This record gives sequence, C-alpha cells and structure tokens, in this order.
Amino acid sequence: MTPDPQSAGRRAKVVLYNPEAVFYTMPLALLAIGSHLDPRRYEVVIVDGRLEDDPMAALAKHLDGALCLGVSVLTGDPIRDAVRASRTAKALRPDLPVVWGGWHPSMFGRECLAEASVDVTVQGQGEETFAELVDRLARGENAAGCAGTTCRDAGGEVVVNPPRPLAPLDDLRAHDYRLLEVERYFALKGQRQLDYISSQGCPFRCAFCADPFVYRRKWVGLSPERMGEEIERLWRRYRFDDLSFQDETYFTYPKRVAAVAEELLRRRLPITWAATLRADQCQRLPEEVFALCKRSGLRRVLVGVEAGTQEMLDRIAKDITLEQVFYTAELCRKYGVAVIFPFIVGFPGEPEDSVQASLDVAKRLRAMSPDFQTPIFYFKPYPGSAITQQAVAQGYALPCSLDEWAAFDFIGSAGPWVSPDTYRRVERFKFYQQVAWNRGRSWQWPLRRLARWRLARDLYAWPIEKVVGEWLRPPAALS
Repeated sequence: MTPDPQSAGRRAKVVLYNPEAVFYTMPLALLAIGSHLDPRRYEVVIVDGRLEDDPMAALAKHLDGALCLGVSVLTGDPIRDAVRASRTAKALRPDLPVVWGGWHPSMFGRECLAEASVDVTVQGQGEETFAELVDRLARGENAAGCAGTTCRDAGGEVVVNPPRPLAPLDDLRAHDYRLLEVERYFALKGQRQLDYISSQGCPFRCAFCADPFVYRRKWVGLSPERMGEEIERLWRRYRFDDLSFQDETYFTYPKRVAAVAEELLRRRLPITWAATLRADQCQRLPEEVFALCKRSGLRRVLVGVEAGTQEMLDRIAKDITLEQVFYTAELCRKYGVAVIFPFIVGFPGEPEDSVQASLDVAKRLRAMSPDFQTPIFYFKPYPGSAITQQAVAQGYALPCSLDEWAAFDFIGSAGPWVSPDTYRRVERFKFYQQVAWNRGRSWQWPLRRLARWRLARDLYAWPIEKVVGEWLRPPAALS
C-alpha cells in the first residue's frame, strides 16, 4: 500500500498533461484541478505538450515517483496526443494510475476506458472529484464509489460511479498561475493576455451544444469581490494588458456583471477584457451596465448567432431572435466594442434558403463595422447534443473508437448534409466576406472593392483572388 504522503513527511507528485493543439489558451482545466489539491501534501507539475519540442521526453522526466498522471482531453486531434502520453506513461511506469478528464471523457467516460492505458475518467466539474481521487490513491485505494468518475473494478468491468453535483466556485481554491509558464503563453499569443474563468456551466438549452448534457443546464460563478481580489493580485504579478474570460456565458446575471466592472474600476486596473455575450442577455442588460463595462475595459464580446432565420433558431433551441442580434450589434457599434458573431450552417435537413439567409445576415453584420467578425462553421454532430441524438436516430454513425474520434474535425469540415455546391459557395463567401471589410493597406483597396462587388451580387464563380490569396497565405489549421 502506498503511504500517505503527509504521514511520510513529503509531498506526493501529481503530474498533469495538456495535449498538443493549434491554439495557446492557457490550460485552465488543469490549472483548476491542480490548484485545488492541498499544496501541503501534493506537488503539482503541469506539462503542456504545446510548449515542448519533445513532449513525451518532457513528460517522462516527471513520472519517476509520481502518484498519478492526469490528462485533459478534448474531442478531435488532441486525443492522439493524449493516447500517446498515456501509453508513454504506462510503458515507463506500468503501476502509474492514468486519469482522463475534460470534454471528451465527460461525454464518453465508459468508452475512453477501452484504451488500456487509461484507468479512470472524470465527468464534469473536476476539482473536488480529482482531489478525492488523488487522496484515495495516496492511501492506496481505488476509484470505486468516487462520485464523478468511471473506472474498472477488480474484475476489469467498467463501473460508472454516481455523478457529482456542481460545487460553488467560491468554495474552491483560487487558481495558482505559478503552476504555469505564464510568460511563455504571452509570447506564443503575441500579447500579454491572461486567460481566466469566472464561472462554469451554462443554463441554456442549445440543441447543437454538449453543455446541457455535461452540466445539466446548471451554472456556478465566483463572487465579484473574489474576482476583483484575484484579478488585481494576478495583474500585480504578471502585468498583463488584456483579460480573456473563458466562461461559457459570462453575462448571465446583470448585477454580477456590473459588480465585476465596478471592482475593476475601483482597483484602477489598466487592462482591457473580452467575454461571451448572448443576444438575449444583451437586450436584457441595462445600457448603463454595458456603458459601465466599456469604462472598465470591455473591448470585445463573442455573440453566437448560429442561424439566419427565426425558424432555424427555434429548431436549434437557441432562444434568441434576430432582432436581439441586431440590437446587440448596434449597441456594440455605439460603444466601440468589437464583436465576433459566429454562424453555423449545414444542419441536418437545412434547406438551401436557410443557408443563404445565414450568409445574408453575416454579410449585413460584417458591413456594420470593421471591428465585427462573422466566422462561419459547419454543423458537425458533436457528441452529447440533442441534434446529434436526432441525427444518430436517423442513421448517422458517430465514431466508435478513440482513433475515429481523433480524426473527428468538428471545426473545419462539413458534415454529410452539405452538398459540394453549397460547400464551395460558403467557402468562397467566407473568403470574400473576410477581405471586403478588413482594415488593410491602401494597395489592398482594389481587392476589397472587388470583394464587396461580389458579395453585393452573390457572385462567387471563378474565385481567382481566393486561389491566389490562399496560395500566398495558406489558411491556418483549426483543429
């Protein structure tokens, strides 16, 4: 039996791994679970595969004497590196418990255990679950009965333990950013931008999203007072210029939003900040609160539009109206706040006129301000969502193995419901839409005028400019 590290007079080492990916958002999930472990008993080491020339070598040097390895796993290509890290750990330390958490294990906790190198998966909010699990491992116990986990019993059978309710965030330890190489992320991002999360969960019911499945439409958030104290402390340590709230729905409660803005103003923090905002939340938000947010540094919001007709918005249970979207756009333009308005096209059975309506709304929003962006994505049946369940019931086959899920591109490619003609039209539209309203150099003006001419007439044949532009500057990979 492994001795309790506290009774042995030393701290046990817990190693956490973040798989390789194409973006450099700080690994807040690992930061959360690592920070919640008792620092008197546990030494936490976070290895981020994105920061390493040789991620497996970097991971291997920390495994000797480790109590366990925790891996944060997103659906898609990061699964490949998660499997590689888990197998590397087992090859070096066959006795080392390997724990997977994150979005994919939250939806497929049982299925992830088909990978022999994974011993336990964690579902949903992980701080208290992982802390209990680590304490069990330190005492030489297993995960049987540990709420919020899925594991194997002594006979190798998979056991799904009871779910764990969302814990209030104010009851959890503050995130210790000293566990991260913060300056490395600043350099990779090209700006001194700190990622921060102030809430977990989402109370809404969007039928294309996995949030309702994972969090059961629950939401918990930090108090404004605690946020003010933490953000000021972090600013004094790292002197960041911008704060990026990674919340699913930051503007959930207007009074809380106003109180946080007042905290930032009272502390005179010279920063800007960005967050998510639903269109219906914006319409309910008093304008004086929005103005307060702007004074406190609000520079950009992300407002999911998703579809260009009310019929499709209702079908995907977005629970917003297009009038609310344009109200939000006008308010943001008035206060000089940039906006990202994402759209999704290619839902199962979506008619061509619905796709065109989405392009038309995107065109109208993009033309309102050069600070407005309108990225367009294709619906892919992301696991856990209501529309995915409907698609599966109608014969769509989801990936069945981790290898297949690793090849699942839920950002860049179209699903089987999008015809080749529609795909070409949307891809060409996306190119010209981006070019038409960019703030560019004077020599790019003719290209911008040509792009606007094409958009005004929906003429995208012979896209020579797109071919040349993408040859000169290939699009970045998204997943």
